[in-house]
Amino acid sequence: MSMKLSIDKIDAFIFDFDGVMTNNLVYLDQEGRESVRCSRADGLAIDVLHKLNKPAFILSTEKNLVVAMRAKKLGISVIQGVAEKSKSIKDLANKNNYNLNNIFYVGNDLNDYYAMKLCGFSACPADSHFKIKRISNFTLKVKGGNGVVKDLLEEVFRLNLLKILYSD
Repeated sequence: MSMKLSIDKIDAFIFDFDGVMTNNLVYLDQEGRESVRCSRADGLAIDVLHKLNKPAFILSTEKNLVVAMRAKKLGISVIQGVAEKSKSIKDLANKNNYNLNNIFYVGNDLNDYYAMKLCGFSACPADSHFKIKRISNFTLKVKGGNGVVKDLLEEVFRLNLLKILYSD
């Protein structure tokens, strides 16, 4: 990860949910309700993206309401229950006039493969599928669910989150 990338080049960030914003595990109770574990560090990092006026989206094949609830808490848009992520990204780019070469996608598993190939920049958590690591521009130091978005901003973009969040 020696290359530094300027955040000014990025039109939008797209994050997979399971395995990126979560540790890729699902908790199931006796009533059949699912829950997941997310990192508050990512919430802080999303606050930075808001402050920098950088659009962020969650794109997930998962239909569970937990994805939408996390996106709502973070204050970002969610596109979920999609079978073909590449089509959703193309639609998003067309609708918002984003250049696909300036979209940064973060994914971890095979259902992210073609989405990552479509976007100009990509990263993956440390515990991603080996085929995803192979095509990713950046492999992050942290595993999914352990502050992936924060690691991305600090390590890839070399942003000083403290300065951005707490200076006028």
